[in-house]
Amino acid sequence: MSEKNNLSKKQQKQNDDLNIFIRKPVFFLMKHNVSPNVLSYIGFFCSTLAGIFLGFGFISKGIFLAWIPPFFIFFAGAFDIFDGAVARRMNRDNPSGAFLDSNLDRLSDAIIILGLVYANLLDFIIGYILLFLTLMISYTRARAETVGIEMKGIGIMGRAERIIIIIIALTIEGWIIQVYFWIEQNYSNIFFNIFVVLYLLLLTITLLHRIIHTFISLKNQNKPSKSFKEDNA
Repeated sequence: MSEKNNLSKKQQKQNDDLNIFIRKPVFFLMKHNVSPNVLSYIGFFCSTLAGIFLGFGFISKGIFLAWIPPFFIFFAGAFDIFDGAVARRMNRDNPSGAFLDSNLDRLSDAIIILGLVYANLLDFIIGYILLFLTLMISYTRARAETVGIEMKGIGIMGRAERIIIIIIALTIEGWIIQVYFWIEQNYSNIFFNIFVVLYLLLLTITLLHRIIHTFISLKNQNKPSKSFKEDNA
């Protein structure tokens, strides 16, 4: 019980911190009556552009182009937050909108990963593994919540964390490539290769955490109460 209370307090603090940053843009969108679904589509469009620019190798084409993919990934993540916040505040939070948002999020994740593969920042096999883990992390949450398990805050690599880490990694990669260009040395993606290994490890830990949490929660749900045992003794 204390673990649940600590988790809920952590979630509440995260929500409070987030609301400080999104309050003004959310109220602006509400004032202009922008539909949450429109925001979901805008976020997906930003992810698509990010994937395309990654695929065209913008990260390795100089610092003035390298910032473009992380820029669009950032806005994709921002609109992914805005759509839910606007929907809740406008009382337009409904299953169809949640279904649309969830599917667009999965497509967005896949497009960005494909962009990384096409740009040779990821090997094909690593790309498949990365896509598998990303989809499974989302799938385990969706399946667990259908049987009544609270999954919010479970795992260290939720979608928001994944987006932030990818943005940071791509930004650093762009700068490193530029530095190597300035000193006229060949670059072999050393940083990004190390990053990918750590990223895959964190994704695996998150997936296992969610699976274990779900099994433990289901086991506790199915455990007979003390009074039930005494009545049947």
